[in-house]
This record gives sequence, structure tokens and C-alpha cells, in this order.
Amino acid sequence: MALKPDSYVVLNDGHKMPVIGFGTYAPETYTKEQAGESTKVAIEAGYRHIDCAFLYGNEVQVGQAIRSKIADGTVKREDIFYTGKLWSTFHTPERVRPALEHSLKDLQLDYMDLFIIHTPVEFQPGDNLMPTDENGKLMFHNTDVRDTWKAMEACKDAGLVRSIGVSNFNRRQLELILNMPGLKYKPVCNQVECHIFLNQSKLLEFCKSNDIVLVGYSVLGSSRVEGWIDQNSPKVLEDPVLNTIAKKVNRSPAQVAMRYLLQRGIVILAKSFTSERIRQNFQIFDFELSDEDMKSLDGVNRNLRYLDIEVWKDHPKYPFHDEY
Repeated sequence: MALKPDSYVVLNDGHKMPVIGFGTYAPETYTKEQAGESTKVAIEAGYRHIDCAFLYGNEVQVGQAIRSKIADGTVKREDIFYTGKLWSTFHTPERVRPALEHSLKDLQLDYMDLFIIHTPVEFQPGDNLMPTDENGKLMFHNTDVRDTWKAMEACKDAGLVRSIGVSNFNRRQLELILNMPGLKYKPVCNQVECHIFLNQSKLLEFCKSNDIVLVGYSVLGSSRVEGWIDQNSPKVLEDPVLNTIAKKVNRSPAQVAMRYLLQRGIVILAKSFTSERIRQNFQIFDFELSDEDMKSLDGVNRNLRYLDIEVWKDHPKYPFHDEY
């Protein structure tokens, strides 16, 4: 099927997710207001899938942007697919729904299209989003993720969210939910880091076999935030194979890097705070990569994870990624 600007995937619960989303996470160097302004630009450019999270601290501004584009007639609420995320301090079952309701209040929306568990790693419940002990070490907690999932299912039943999913889960963690007794709704997606250097082929295969959509973030590498990312790691957009193909098809390396993931059936999240680039990142529907180009890009994979989060390294179950 030809990919078009309004192409979507049908989730395992019947809802539709647009194949390209706009990511709203902003490093400290940007203001919350800039995230809101960029969201307006993205909606004007054609994006209908908006990916945000409580952790980003900008749901108020992103909600305002969405509502202003509804008010001026650019879109209707049902045209927008909004994703929010359950942060790691809200995994205990009684904290799940209040967390979702808090986000809805900030957004001033009646429902979310998708609510996902931000990460399988749980922190000590409380108001501090990154709780640390007297030695500065993160304080973890160990709610069974299946109990968290039951609370997510209850939010769907209550009509607060249309679809529920997960993020940063490996195969083993997905299987915990898929095999749990009394499972009512499968996760519709698993949102993970995915780009030409980390093409997630095994996890993608596993997700597809369970009718779970793989949603990729950091599709152009990463915004390289100090402290989260190794500053010496190679840059996706400088890869020679990618650049050769980009020249050949007369597109930017970023457009080719995203098109490669789309053609593999991955939903992509594109992030930028430059109006021109926001528009350019959406212009990936008027060209196609050949099988030969796809194979060349497959060969670039090096299982390089930008977001190998330092702060998690004290967790007893680290690393989480060994079982893809």
C-alpha cells in the first residue's frame, strides 16, 4: 500500500494511529512555550499524531496548541491522535488513573487517544519525579507491571483513553503482559528508540507477530542531551551509506532515515523546533526507497543505543535490553 500523508496503521483494538507523529519533548534549552508553538506549526504542516508525556512538563502548552488549531478550524478533535505517558512514579495501581486525569486536566482534553507506560522501570511513588536517596542514587520500587496494566485497562474501560500501550519494553517484559491471566486488552504499541544504527529488527518481528505496533523515537539519532547521551557516539545523519542514498534520491539524509523506518512498518516520531525542518520531516511521502536501498540501510545497523540511561544502571535488573 502506498504511504500517503494521511496514512495510518490500524491498532489491535481497531483504533487508527497516523504513521508519522510529532514529538514534543524539549531539552532544557527550549521553553515550554516553544513546544506549544512547534506543535501548532506541526499541525499546520499536516501532522495529526502528537506525542507528549507528563515528564516533559509541557502538556499545558501542547494542549493549548491543539485546542487553538481546533478552534481556528484547522482540525477537529477526532483528527488528532494524542499520546500521553504514565511516568515511573505512578506505577502503583491506585496512582494510574489520577496520573491520567492530571494530564487530561493540564491538556484540557476529555480523553487521550493513547496512554502508554513510559518505561518498565518504576521509581519510588511520590511527588518527586526522580526520587533519590541520601547518596544521590535513584530509589526504585517494584510494583508488578501486570497490576499497573490492569489499572491501565480500567482507564480504557472508563473512557478516559481509547488505546493503551507501553514504551521501552523488551520482549520479556511484553510477554509478562501478553501472558498474564485475565488479560483484557493487549498493548497496542511499544514505543522504543529506533533508527538506522538500532533498527530493532528482532523486536519488530516479535511485535508484528503479536499485532503490536512498533513506534520509533530518536529516529534521527538523538538530540544528544548532555548527561543522557554519550557525546562521542557517531551521528546517524552523518552516516556515509545514508548520505549516498540521500544524494541518489535527491532527498535529505533525515528524510531517507525516516522513510527507511516507515517502509518497514514502523510508526515514526519526528522532533524538531525549527519550522522549516518540521515541514521537511513530514515530506517523506512522495518518494520510495528501492529494495536495494533498504538492504544497504539494513547493513548500517550496529545496535547502538543512544539512550542507555546512566541513572538506571543501579537497578538490580539492568541492563534491560539484553533480550531485545
